[in-house]
Amino acid sequence: MIYLVIWFHFIADFLLQTDKMALNKSTSMKWLSSHIMAYSAPMLLLGWKFALINGLAHFATDFVTSKITSRLWAKGDRHGFFAVIGADQALHATVLIATIPLINPVWNWLT
Repeated sequence: MIYLVIWFHFIADFLLQTDKMALNKSTSMKWLSSHIMAYSAPMLLLGWKFALINGLAHFATDFVTSKITSRLWAKGDRHGFFAVIGADQALHATVLIATIPLINPVWNWLT
């Protein structure tokens, strides 16, 4: 199940995030919200509770980390930038793994 969740996260957080979302989510609630909607949509396939908790947690995490990374990138602090990106992904993975018990029972045959 953990493999499925990690791949869902990759698709939702990277493939479904447009350049506009990525570049503007640190300064625009519109673009951050668009990113969260795009992120949460595929998570609905795993159950509404799973999608809701992960969508809210993803919003909170990206609200903070996108502001930090945009400042670090502008300062040219590449190490700090990638350290925060790593922390961002670790936080997302932690919440995803912690919420696996919320996944809709239809997917339980994968465990």
